[in-house]
Amino acid sequence: MSERVPFVVVGGGVMGLSTAWELSRRDERPLVLERFARGHTRGASHGATRNFNNAYADDHYLDLLVRARAGWDALGSPGGEPLLRLHGLVSHGGGAALGGTGRGLTAIHEQLRARGIAADLLDSAEASRRWPGIRFEQTVLFSPDAGVARASAALEELERRIVAAGGEVRWQTPAARIEEDADGVTVHTPAGAVRADAVVVTAGAWTSALVGGSIPLPSLTVTEESPAHFAPRDPAVAWPSFNHFVTPGTWPAPVYGMPTPGEGVKVGFHRVGDEVDPDARPFRTDKHAARLAEYVREWMPGLDADSAAPISCTYTSTVDEAFVLDRVGRIVVGAGFSGQGFKFAPGVGAVLADLALDPAARAAEAFRLR
Repeated sequence: MSERVPFVVVGGGVMGLSTAWELSRRDERPLVLERFARGHTRGASHGATRNFNNAYADDHYLDLLVRARAGWDALGSPGGEPLLRLHGLVSHGGGAALGGTGRGLTAIHEQLRARGIAADLLDSAEASRRWPGIRFEQTVLFSPDAGVARASAALEELERRIVAAGGEVRWQTPAARIEEDADGVTVHTPAGAVRADAVVVTAGAWTSALVGGSIPLPSLTVTEESPAHFAPRDPAVAWPSFNHFVTPGTWPAPVYGMPTPGEGVKVGFHRVGDEVDPDARPFRTDKHAARLAEYVREWMPGLDADSAAPISCTYTSTVDEAFVLDRVGRIVVGAGFSGQGFKFAPGVGAVLADLALDPAARAAEAFRLR
């Protein structure tokens, strides 16, 4: 006989755990199935930090960000430290905004201020005085209500809360296939089948292989990215998080980064990696290493450009970098977070929980399957 639960979440990264936590907050006891062991590095949620970047001008992202911020605040301060380190974010450069918004800094500034989110436009001289580790040439947008999410600590706290509420996270339990019928959904695993009223799929790079045959997913491209941590020249200097919307053609892609205590300052090009098979990933970190060091040497005088400690991570991206948050039948899918999803995770989890609990619920139109 199959095990029976109301809700199964397939994928135990930050999106799956956020969804299960949100379901548990609504008195449900979800079961999370994750193919790898706790703390693995095969997906997109590992590591100590992620950029908590609020430099968006589109309503659907800002709505999701507001909902995410409420979730981050509700998660509290595990270990005595908030999961968000709000040391501020600086965004500069004349290129298109990160995340494909194509909106300039003035538009982002106006949208943030309209929502009551602190933001200021600074000239390059003032920005250079405040953050001497970064070179600025144009107007800079500064938001103090941004910074870094403590990624690994967030995963631990989400799991703790799920289990404390009566849910379960099963590591090293891959979903082989998902079958829907008139009465429910069956998730087949090597340990046996699990029946549920609805299944939420947050399987990252494995989403297309798992449900691409039954749900009209957009093209999801999996790439291996290789940012790096660089050592500050002066450890006493405080660093903000940052976006550099570089002029197209000058560098491979926009640049993002943030301080990671104990590791240095993380710097990376956005979405420049080779397409890979997530089951045969080469863990290559050298493709853009020379260009990244060159960028740091030119634009980040406060970092030692020769100190790079590279990282391998994956993006699973849609063509336009818009997230997929939708439901087809009894299957809910969250996918295509395009290297910018982590900060939104509590908001994404809330939306996916809405969809799982109510077949009539809808995400913002920009996130729906089409």
